Amino acid sequence: MDLNCLISSALNLKLNNSFNGIQPELTDLILSATLDNNSDSTIQIRLDFPSGKTNPTQPHCVFWNTTRNQWSDEGCNISISDKNHTICECNHLTAFSVLMSKGDGGKQDPILELISNIGLGVSICSLVIFLIIESLVWSAVVKTNLSHFRHTAIVNIATFLLLADCSFLASSNPKTLTDSWCLVLTICKHLFFLAMFCWMLCLSIMLVHQLIFVFSPLRKRVFMFLSSILGYVCPILMVGSSYVYCKYTNQDYYDSKTCWLVYVKLLVGSMHAFLLPVGTIVLANLFSMIVVIVTLMKTSVPDSSKADDKETAKGILKVVIVLTPVFGVTWIVGFIQLIMSDSPIYNVITYIFTILNTFQGFFILITGCFAEQKVGLIILVEQISL
Repeated sequence: MDLNCLISSALNLKLNNSFNGIQPELTDLILSATLDNNSDSTIQIRLDFPSGKTNPTQPHCVFWNTTRNQWSDEGCNISISDKNHTICECNHLTAFSVLMSKGDGGKQDPILELISNIGLGVSICSLVIFLIIESLVWSAVVKTNLSHFRHTAIVNIATFLLLADCSFLASSNPKTLTDSWCLVLTICKHLFFLAMFCWMLCLSIMLVHQLIFVFSPLRKRVFMFLSSILGYVCPILMVGSSYVYCKYTNQDYYDSKTCWLVYVKLLVGSMHAFLLPVGTIVLANLFSMIVVIVTLMKTSVPDSSKADDKETAKGILKVVIVLTPVFGVTWIVGFIQLIMSDSPIYNVITYIFTILNTFQGFFILITGCFAEQKVGLIILVEQISL
């Protein structure tokens, strides 16, 4: 027995030589590849295994899952298999966390991918229900300019989030897409997510303006004009300018392995055309939420009783719960994930970010409709009349 056979036997015993309850035949072929200090996510490896002396009855393309300490075929498939050789190609799906990740989407946790797909599915269904409800009760809930501003912004937020989620699901398996489709879906995700955040900013600016300038309310024509520029024109300009800049400087606008923007290093890469505006908007919305909370606290009587303090605390909690999903505050976790990419708790942060933001559409449905007493009452009246 040569040295390769001795190493192979030792590794097979160490790595639990079983897959799905099957005890495969030992092989003397060991193949390992290591890439250090490289963030290039476009590298693809195609493995060609010779069949050897014995013809395999059922070949399996697997990899060693370090999380579960067992062999796994998640995302791996057999491209070609005959009596001479077997060609393996691994294709891991893209999890939602890749939106705020420095690395590539090829090393995703299968559980994270499952959470992403389930969350996005629930979010899409919730947003469709939300938009249907809004269309049914629109004339009844927009009696004032303030309610018209609020519902216009939330409907746009829900619409663009729905389009962004659908685009993300369509690109969840990038290897099956052509380069043209991958580029189109990258542009769609970039545009729709930016538009969603811009309308979140419209909502927060409107809310703060109404709180500060109580006796100088916004006119409907002014609000619709300014919000249309911020919500529609600005995202198109940002996406278009970033794409043209990448073309002019011969940089990659998208990564064909993830169908998403490219992160090279700090302030380098098309990813920053998404991170910088989103980070600015999230901070502005967080500031707006603090202004709302402070205003709510000031309106309470200074010498109030404990019962009044409890009501104030409940009001603050309600503000936080209602405004968090429509202000996109949960995306702060994504920036924490981006900063702590080398931290031991990185996986925990990634799970939190994925759960909070893939279910964002569901949270908007709950806080935007069922938490709105007027909308809930109208739904109840319509059900009774039927």
